[in-house]
Amino acid sequence: MWLWDGLANALRMAWEVWWALVLGFALSGIVQAWVPRTQLQSALGGRGAREAALATGLGAASSSCSYAAIAIAKSLFEKGASLASAMAFQFASTNLVFELGIVLWLFIGWRFTLAEFVGGLILITVMWIALRLLVTREREEEIRTVAAAADAGHVHPTASSELPFRRKLVSLQAWSDVAHNFRGDWQMLWKEIGAGFLIAGYIALLPTDFFNGLFITDAPTPVRIAENVIVGPIVAALAFVCSIGNVPLAAVLWAGGISFSGVVAFLFADLLIPPIVAYYRKVYGGRFAALLVAVMGGSVVLAALAVDGLFSLVDLVPSQRPSVESIAERPVTWNYTSVLDILFGVVFVALVALTLRRGAKDPVCGMTVDRKAGNPTSVHAGKTYYFCGKHCKHRFDGQPEVFSSRSRDAASDHPTSHA
Repeated sequence: MWLWDGLANALRMAWEVWWALVLGFALSGIVQAWVPRTQLQSALGGRGAREAALATGLGAASSSCSYAAIAIAKSLFEKGASLASAMAFQFASTNLVFELGIVLWLFIGWRFTLAEFVGGLILITVMWIALRLLVTREREEEIRTVAAAADAGHVHPTASSELPFRRKLVSLQAWSDVAHNFRGDWQMLWKEIGAGFLIAGYIALLPTDFFNGLFITDAPTPVRIAENVIVGPIVAALAFVCSIGNVPLAAVLWAGGISFSGVVAFLFADLLIPPIVAYYRKVYGGRFAALLVAVMGGSVVLAALAVDGLFSLVDLVPSQRPSVESIAERPVTWNYTSVLDILFGVVFVALVALTLRRGAKDPVCGMTVDRKAGNPTSVHAGKTYYFCGKHCKHRFDGQPEVFSSRSRDAASDHPTSHA
């Protein structure tokens, strides 16, 4: 039955990379919790190459969720970072992160992981140049004013312990910071990851003729590459999946015949899906949102073409393609993957358990926060509520009856949850 076959494909693919996802999110949580980002806005205020490089490095060490990335970039820009630096941070924090590279390597090989990082740096450079040329400082300040006035949601704050590194290793509070960042990333991204595996699982059932019709596979190489780098981002936008959720679908598309450059363009387009484009319009205004989408889209195409050219020169373009069946129907057996999945399953449970022990649920956004980390609080009807940041506290204080009743309803639906 096709319904079960697609679901089974998705589950098998998820099993193949479960350990890598947990490892990636854990590393991301450690970086977010233990690497101080004090005076970040002032450090990124310039429009030069140094600031763009710093923003890229900080982004790569930060968020793994596309929606969190665009919210943090908006906050950085609003508080003084240059537009070019904020956009560099935004792209790096969703396309140059640990877990994306690991999962890519497992699914379709290290060359795609290398292409993702090399192409990402090229894309950021192209985007940085374009924004500097097309957006004057005066226009940038106008956009900043629009962004500051937009109520585009909250930014989950990054916890950062001031303890020396060796003491962090044995500090319960430091590991609690890691656990809450770990859980927060999963809460923000699990739908995208799940959707990515499901879509890939069912697309894997499609006949080969479908892929031959979607991507030109038998035309001259220049025509084929040009068509693929344009269609790839369109498919990414229509799939409504971003970040790591795109990887299993990219593997299926690669097996189905899309070119190397088409896969790269597909992966880079995760910040151009309709919900995120709508966010750009809400935060930055319609005119700049249109310019930003055009700049990012053009940068995606140019970066994909550049990666294809560079990798062709050094003979790194993969020539062997797995079958769609070999990607979607890998058997679950007792091997190193099973051992790693179980090991990192224990890590997952331990980190989540730490948030349950010390955590409280933000009644506004639903994020689990650490009760002992000094987060903002409010008292209503004799009960203390904890918040991820000042934005959620401000919203709660404006309508405490509404949000407190939502919290009670959620608790009654889930008796074991922590409020």
